[in-house]
This record gives sequence, structure tokens and C-alpha cells, in this order.
Amino acid sequence: MKAFRFIFLAALSLFWIGYLLLPCFGDEMKAPLTGRVTVQDLIAYAYQNNPSIRKVREAWRETVEQYRITAGYPDPELKFTYFPEPIETRLGPQDWTATLNQKIPFPGKLTQAGKVVEAEARVAHINLDRTVKAVIASVRESFYELLYIRTAKEVVDHNLRLLKHLRKAGETAYAQDRAALIDMVKAQSQLGQIRYDGILLDELEFTEKTRLNGLLNRGPDARIGGLVDGGFGSMVFDLKGLYQLAEANQEEIRMARALVQKAGATAELARLENLPDFNVGVFYASIGEPDVPVRPQNAGRDGLGVQVGITIPLWFEKNRGRVEKAEAGIRKARAAEEVSITEIRTQVHNLFFRFGNSKRLMELYKNDLLPQAMRAMEIAETWYREGESSLSDFVETQSVYYNFQLSLARARANYGKYLARLEQLVGQTITKTSGASYENGQGEMK
Repeated sequence: MKAFRFIFLAALSLFWIGYLLLPCFGDEMKAPLTGRVTVQDLIAYAYQNNPSIRKVREAWRETVEQYRITAGYPDPELKFTYFPEPIETRLGPQDWTATLNQKIPFPGKLTQAGKVVEAEARVAHINLDRTVKAVIASVRESFYELLYIRTAKEVVDHNLRLLKHLRKAGETAYAQDRAALIDMVKAQSQLGQIRYDGILLDELEFTEKTRLNGLLNRGPDARIGGLVDGGFGSMVFDLKGLYQLAEANQEEIRMARALVQKAGATAELARLENLPDFNVGVFYASIGEPDVPVRPQNAGRDGLGVQVGITIPLWFEKNRGRVEKAEAGIRKARAAEEVSITEIRTQVHNLFFRFGNSKRLMELYKNDLLPQAMRAMEIAETWYREGESSLSDFVETQSVYYNFQLSLARARANYGKYLARLEQLVGQTITKTSGASYENGQGEMK
């Protein structure tokens, strides 16, 4: 008994501890993405929570369920007829009748109608793929844009500290008549510009964070932790290879081809619609007792009959119009496929050029311009300390270095965004896996 009481009290204690801690765990589950966040974390979160994906997924399931509705037989029809004034017959008054009918489409019609729905389901599933890839591409673009903004803010903070130091040194030199007033004005002007950039970047970060949270179906002010850039690999396809991938995988082209198949199935169904449908049924009539002096043989016997019917496709113009309409749909779908291929090739070519240009700019700033600007700034500082140049020269070289840092961050963000759009178009990864990472604010690839 004591053991049972001990177990009961222990279980009750654990229940209350769990009850008290549950809100804490619930808050933790409701507030993810607050630590170090990779683009894969954001993509996984968006896939589970983005409402656009859920909407299109349910639309696809709706189309799948439509197959059972379309390919099934029509519901049978049951009719009752009651006569307030019974109709007199030889066997007696007819009080009421009942008819049960079942329509039977011509063999092959339901099968072909099911094929049309199957084509619609393929279109709906391709649309789901397209929506998922569009959301993933948008999340990746927003990730790289937000990463650029935060990198730029670090660059701003770094250069702001440097300029404040220069301004103090300039003020000391000005007080000792070793610097001109114009030097102080230029330093102060550059300091104001960098502060303005910082304010603008704060606003841009808030806007981009709101956009990203919208894609993730989170609150506009929900916190997003530090962004971890996994780096980029090298491109493994040329332009011709990208064309081939896009034509094989791109959803617009796949959807156009599925619509061609649907149009073909619809045309075949239209031809079958010109064939007759059948109708079978049973008829029952309730006969009362006759009110006559001489009762006939079988008086009051109920009537029972079997019905067989057939539709007559008599209106030939209507039937021919149905078929020609379906054939026009085939031609329209094939033309749409050609338009999709041409447009996708144009988009791939444009993005491939922008992607390559961003890569060239990134390498130019990283390997040439930034090191040169750094050396120029070191030389200007040395000359300024030795009295061989003015503070303005030092501030000017610092301004160039500052702009090159921002340009490198911008080129890298564009590289990631164009890569995301290209991979959305071609439907797969087009770069080798790379272990490279990016040191925010320092303009260094590691």
C-alpha cells in the first residue's frame, strides 16, 4: 500500500512539473529560427508553414479526389407518382407508380473522362512543384538580401569607428595647425554619409525581415537569428546544358506538355460524347381493387415492367462543334508549349549572364580592388602620419575602401539570388557542393 501511494504521489508530481514546464517548451517551439540560421533551415520551415504551398497542395488533392467522382457511374434515379384521383384501369384504380432508372454511359466514356481528370491532376501536381520551387527561390533570395544588409551594417559599423578615430586625430591636428579646415569638413561629411547609410540599412533590414517572415508565415516582427552562409560551389553546367535542364524540368514547360495531353484526352472524350448512352430501369404501378359488379381475372394485381432506353445523338452540328473545339484546344496547348520553351530559354540566358557577371564582380572586388584599396589606405595613413599628405587624402582612400566593401557584399548577394532563380528555372542544383564560408563585414572568402 505504501509503495502504491509513493508511485501515485511521484506520478502526480511529475504531472504538475510537466504542466508547469509545458508553456516554456511551447514558447520554444513557437519561436524557432532565433539562433544561427542557414538557408536550409528557412526552406524547411517555409515548406511546412507557407500558406501558398498548403493551398496548392490541397488543390491538387481536390483534383485527385475528382477522379472518383468523374469516373463513377451516375446516381440512379427513383421517381414516385401519386394520383389524387386514381386512374381507372381494367384491373382496378391506379393509385401510384414508382420508377427506378440507371443511366449507363457508352463503354469507354467514363474511362476517357477519368483520363482527362488524370491529366488535370498532373497539371495540379506540377503547379504544386512550381509553387514549392517559387517559395524556395523567394526564401533564398530574401536570405541573401538580408545577409547583404547585415553584412553592410557590419561594414558601416567598422568604417564608422575608423572615421571617428580619424576625426579625433584630425581635430587634434587642426588644433595644432597641422590640418586644414577643409580636411575636417570632408571627414565630417563622410561620417554623416556613413551614419545615413546605417539608418537606411536599419529600415531595409526591417522591410526584408518582414518579407521573409511573411514567406515563413510568421509575425512581421518575429526575430530571425544570425544568418550562416554556407558558401557557393562552382557552376557545373554551361548555357546549353542549362537549356536542356530547363526544357526537361521547368514547370511551365511540363505544365504545357501536360495540358497538351489533357487536350488530347478531351478531344477523344468529345468523340465518345457523340455516341449514345443507355438507360435501364424498372416500373411498378400500384393497382387497387376495382369497384365493379363483375371482377375481371387478376383484378387488383400490381403492374411491373422493365424499361430500356437509349439517347439519340441527333444534333450533328452540336456534336461536330464539340469535336472541333477539342481539336482547337490541342493546337492551342501545343502553341503554348512552344511559347513556354522560348520564354524559358530567354529567362535562362538572361539569368546566366547576370549570374556570371555577379561572379566576375565578386572576384574583381575580392581579388583586385579591395586589396588595392587596402594598400592605398595604408599608404595614405603612413604619408599622413609623416606629414606628406593631408587628412583629406586619407579620408578619400577610406571612402573608396568602404564602397568596395559594400560592392563586394552586393555582388555576393546578387550571385546567390541569381543562382536561386536559375536553379528554380532548371529544377535542380547546378553548382558543386562547396565548404566555403563568408566572413561578414570583412570581404573575405574562407
